[in-house]
Amino acid sequence: MMNRKLVAALVAFGLVLPAVTRAQDAPVEEQIVNQMNKVFGVHAGFRANHAKGVVAEGKFKASPEAAGLSKAVLFGGTEVPVTVRFSDSTGVPNLPDGSDDANPHGMAVKFHLPDGSDMDIVINSLKFFPVSTSEEFRDLLVAIAQSPPDAAKPTKFEQFVASHSTIPAAFATVATPDSFANEAYFGINAFVFVNKAGERQAVRYQMIPEKVVHLDKAEAAKKTPDFLMEELPARLKQGPVTFRFKAQLAAAGDSTKDPSKPWPDDRKLVELGVLTIDKAVTNSDEAQKKLLFLPGQLTDGIEQSDDPMIDVRNGAYAISFSRRNP
Repeated sequence: MMNRKLVAALVAFGLVLPAVTRAQDAPVEEQIVNQMNKVFGVHAGFRANHAKGVVAEGKFKASPEAAGLSKAVLFGGTEVPVTVRFSDSTGVPNLPDGSDDANPHGMAVKFHLPDGSDMDIVINSLKFFPVSTSEEFRDLLVAIAQSPPDAAKPTKFEQFVASHSTIPAAFATVATPDSFANEAYFGINAFVFVNKAGERQAVRYQMIPEKVVHLDKAEAAKKTPDFLMEELPARLKQGPVTFRFKAQLAAAGDSTKDPSKPWPDDRKLVELGVLTIDKAVTNSDEAQKKLLFLPGQLTDGIEQSDDPMIDVRNGAYAISFSRRNP
C-alpha cells in the first residue's frame, strides 16, 4: 500500500536524481521521462505525457457486489468524493484534440477516502498496452526519437513495430471520442483485491460510460483544437456524467504481469459502483499542475499485482511531477 509519505519519497527521488547521470545508468523510469521529453519536447509546467487535460469533481458510490471482492473502504457503500482528470496523449500541451496522436485518451481518478488519504486509478482508452515491459516502452520511445521525417527507410520506429505485433494491435483499439464522457477507459495493469475473509482476486479495471461515441478521422479533423476540453465543462453545466466502474476478474492462467496480454472477453465482470462527475474545476489548468496521480497509491484491500510496470509508472509520474513543479 502506498501512503502519502511514500508519495513524498517518490517525489523527492525525482528531485534528487543527478542531472549529470549518463542515460544508460539512470533508472528506467527516468529514462522513460527523458525519452518523452525528447519525443514531445520540454514544456514547462506540463506533464511529460498526457500534458493536455481537464479536471472535474464528483463522487463514487459502491455497489453491494464490490464489498464481496474487496474490504477497501471505498467499497463500503458510502459516497466517496473524487477528483477526475481527463487527458490527451503526448507531452504536447497544444495538441489538437482531434489529432490521431491524442489517442489514447486518459482518465485518472483520485478517491478522497474518509481518513484523509487518497487512492488513485490511472486508466486510458487502450484496451491493452502496446508492449510487455517498461524497458520495451523506453525502447519504443527511443525508436520514435531516432525516426525523424527524413530518416532512412525502414526507420528505427518501423523496425521496432515490425518486431512487436502488439503495438499495432493495441492502437487499433482506440479512436477519437466525441466527448470524454462518451469513451470507455481500461486499466492496463492488474491489481489484487482482498476481501474480509482474506480471499484474493486479480482484477483489471474498466470505466464504462452510458454510451461510447467515436468519430472517424475525417470528423475528428474538422473539430476545433480544444473541442474535448471545452465540451466536458459545457456538458456538466447541463447535468452530471456517469460511468460504471467495473472489475474484470482474472481466471487461472491469465497473466497479471504482462500488460500487453488482454484477458479474454468472456472473463467475469463485476460492477464496483457508479462514478458521477458533476462539476468542472475552476481554473483547470492551474489545478492539474498540482495533481499527482499514482497507480500504486492504494488502500487496504487493494494490492499491487506482480506487474513490475506499476512501480515504474509510480516513479516516472513522480519524476515528471517534480520537473513541472521544481
